[in-house]
Amino acid sequence: MKAEQIKREAEEIKEAVIADRRYLHAHAETGFDLKETVAYVKKELQKMGYEPKECGRAGLVALAGGKKPGKVFLIRGDMDALPIKEESGVDFASENGCMHACGHDMHTAMLLGAARILKQHEEEIEGTVKLMFQPAEEIFEGSSDMIGAGLLTNPEVDAALMIHVMAGMPFPAGTVVVSAPGVSAPAADYFEIKVKGKGCHGSMPNTGIDPLTAAAHILIALQEIHARELAMSDQAVLTIGTMNAGTAANAIPDVVVMGGSIRTFDEDTRGFIKQRMTEIAEGIAKSFRAEAEVTFGSGCPTLVNDSALSACADQYVKELLGAGCAFSVAELNALGGNSQSSKSAGSEDFAYVSQEVPSIMLALAAGQPDKGYMYPQHHPMVKFDEEALANGSAVYAYTALRWLEEHK
Repeated sequence: MKAEQIKREAEEIKEAVIADRRYLHAHAETGFDLKETVAYVKKELQKMGYEPKECGRAGLVALAGGKKPGKVFLIRGDMDALPIKEESGVDFASENGCMHACGHDMHTAMLLGAARILKQHEEEIEGTVKLMFQPAEEIFEGSSDMIGAGLLTNPEVDAALMIHVMAGMPFPAGTVVVSAPGVSAPAADYFEIKVKGKGCHGSMPNTGIDPLTAAAHILIALQEIHARELAMSDQAVLTIGTMNAGTAANAIPDVVVMGGSIRTFDEDTRGFIKQRMTEIAEGIAKSFRAEAEVTFGSGCPTLVNDSALSACADQYVKELLGAGCAFSVAELNALGGNSQSSKSAGSEDFAYVSQEVPSIMLALAAGQPDKGYMYPQHHPMVKFDEEALANGSAVYAYTALRWLEEHK
């Protein structure tokens, strides 16, 4: 498969991909509630000649190729937005209180672009490309939901790829960074700590049990896990983001509810922190005559990049875009004088796929700060450079085609 041809075809459909992106951006939806998004993606795939199948609560799967025997390569695009009121100022801004502030509209549009390219080469595909359109990435539930619904079977997936656009990268739009082998995104866990006391009048605290005092001591004590119970090499972050209690300044409430998240790069560290959180919260609450209940909600494991697939992706992307527009993490570190491999602090629920099949995550530069793209992901004013879209579509398609070609 000639790289020049795929790159040219991606440029030829650039306007269609931009149109897809702008529709999806203007109709941002969250979680599994993607009625308009899924309907649009399904309609566009059907227009191309695909037969998209529903997968899980709000996912879609389509198959390209299958005319020749071979392996199956999966490419993923997530579709959900965030519950953020948009302030970007773009002409196609969402007005429904939700916003594609993480760039998932870019991912979905690029995957639709790849679908167009792959359709033109369907007779040549040495196996099958499985297109995964995923919901609920932001709440870390969509990928596991689709896997539970049979995503990785019928036909069975042999390898997988995801791309994530990045705002604020100091590289021209369309530059690709290939993740190094190993963990590149941490496991994530959301939690809630409910501290139960006994409400009373603020002038008579001795008649009640103050859950606020207990909660304050719990909050401070949890930071000791990182400071005194983890080694320097145990990278982790524990954050309390919310603390809610009471409605009156002269009353002690019955309950305090704290919410937060944990990020870890190691499953043993992840389990240890969760265990100690529960022990600390329950123990401190008891010392203040209160009770504490720790509940862990949605989350995802670490995202692991396969060594062989990382090397393949690095080779293919450079064939397609040229060495000046594609880098491995090691090359970037060498350029910056940093010998250590870089990791993202943001979690990614494609991790569930990476735990099942060899996988790779690519970063796609989509907005240089000095060109006006200065706001970070998840900010109400973030914007993404649409010049990255053509390269994204080409990378999706070309990587899948080349991997299948080399792994007959």
